[in-house]
Amino acid sequence: METDLNFWLELLTVAFCIGLGGRFGGVGLGAAGGLGVSILVLLFGLKPSSPPVSTILIIVAVIACTSILQGAGGLDWMVKIAERMLRKWPKAITFVAPFVCSFFVIFVGTAYVAFAVYPVVAEVATQAKVRPERPIAASVISAGIAVVASPMSAATAAMVAALSPVDVSLFQILLISVPAFLIATLATCLSVYWRGTELEDDPEFKRRVAAGEFKDLYKLNKNEKKEQKTDRRVLLSVAIFALGVAMVLIFGSFKELLPTWEAAGKVSRLPIPSLIQMIMLACGLFIIVACKVPSSKFADGSVFRAGLIGVVGVFGVSWLTGTFFDAYHDEFVQLFKMMAESTPLLFGLVLFLFSAVILSPSATVVALMPLGLAIGIPPLLLVALYPCTCGDYLIPGGAQIGCCSFDRTGTTHLGSWVLNHSYLLPGCVHVVTGTAVGYLIYALIG
Repeated sequence: METDLNFWLELLTVAFCIGLGGRFGGVGLGAAGGLGVSILVLLFGLKPSSPPVSTILIIVAVIACTSILQGAGGLDWMVKIAERMLRKWPKAITFVAPFVCSFFVIFVGTAYVAFAVYPVVAEVATQAKVRPERPIAASVISAGIAVVASPMSAATAAMVAALSPVDVSLFQILLISVPAFLIATLATCLSVYWRGTELEDDPEFKRRVAAGEFKDLYKLNKNEKKEQKTDRRVLLSVAIFALGVAMVLIFGSFKELLPTWEAAGKVSRLPIPSLIQMIMLACGLFIIVACKVPSSKFADGSVFRAGLIGVVGVFGVSWLTGTFFDAYHDEFVQLFKMMAESTPLLFGLVLFLFSAVILSPSATVVALMPLGLAIGIPPLLLVALYPCTCGDYLIPGGAQIGCCSFDRTGTTHLGSWVLNHSYLLPGCVHVVTGTAVGYLIYALIG
């Protein structure tokens, strides 16, 4: 009886700390995780688990390289390319914007790179007389979920680390996640294409026009500065980063290229997490030397700050959940094993609800994917369920809230209740479609 009581008190502690940290996000989430670990260990006497060191080191290495790329001007150049593409097809922005935003997230590995593009999406849509809610909602959702299709994202790094014991390669993960993501993004664009009234018929927009807020709405700014020629060092920084991504994909997909060592009669191969860490750090140095990046810019950009905040969140939450799950590992395996044997897809619902609370795909992967392996869910089926770790859109966060302010027409909204916001429908469409397509690919290749 006492054991049962302790279990429920410990579960309540975990839920309380995750809920508390979820209100603050980032560093607050990590700090709340640390509080939870302290209570579980010092008060209830549980043995602390080992933090996901490999995953954290991958995230740090990628953040370091991406921050150096930003310091060299590579990210800013990519944002300019994105703006140019969006302005080229203004009437088709509902389809163009989500794919453009997602491409940069896939390439760089962090959704923060798309933040600089969202205001352009809102502006171009407004000037093209397209209801901004449509491309904004689809772009924010797609860019947020694009981490599942990126070989450089923290979530994929966690996925590689979680599935490394069963010898699943990075190529196998991307073989399922990338096509599923692309098809889901297209479905998301279609889900919002006819959403709401046309811009010129929207009551809120008409009110703002009557109030004189859009006198120059459809007039392009002719006084824009003439675009300066791009520095070769900026292009070189992007090329070096792209080469690093290509090397990760090649070596991660063809493991026979990786070095092996023999010790005590056992042959071991270079782990993929270590490969990503060393290549990203090396690429960072090459960018510094070749592009002469000042040391003051190494950690001066937004990517570095946002990335380290994410590291703290992953560290705290994964340590907390790991400590709790390790203490009751056998019980959870027995509980979820029945689910896996009857309806494995229900594990996707567990992933989705967990991610909606902790607001982190990577932390969700670290906490629950090893449990999925333990209960007997096939590794590639777990890859198919990968999009379910992106339920952080359910409660509007920074990107969703910020884009509501970018939309000066007032069509993008958060709603009077917590869940009835502009991002709910496209988010559900993306996750459900991505999971369904992933499952279909799994069924074909599994």
